[in-house]
Amino acid sequence: QVQLVESGGGLVQPGGSLRLSCAASGSGFSINVMGWYRQAPGKQRELVARITSGGSTNYADSVKGRFTISRDNAKNTVYLQMNSLKPEDTAVYYCNVKGTQLRDTVIVGLVDSWGQGTQVTVSS
Repeated sequence: QVQLVESGGGLVQPGGSLRLSCAASGSGFSINVMGWYRQAPGKQRELVARITSGGSTNYADSVKGRFTISRDNAKNTVYLQMNSLKPEDTAVYYCNVKGTQLRDTVIVGLVDSWGQGTQVTVSS
């Protein structure tokens, strides 16, 4: 079982910055992909950015050039640096990790865990 704890959301003015963090804890797992999704009121949850264990990244077109995803593999933590925030970035942001469950070195299942969500509000 993987537990995720998110932090860093809040209220910020347009043009401002926020940094989200998500730490994964537990035992018997190996994480491959870590990512951030968001869901605005009345809209579907959408991918914001994701990063593999090797450092490859993907971004939604709407955040390219403004958001940066990074991770610390030793700490099982993923970060999302959000700059030049816009009102349309307002949403609940969710951390997601995907990987495998291990017993000794044997893969016994898959991991697909979600954080509790953190509110990001961009408003003047």
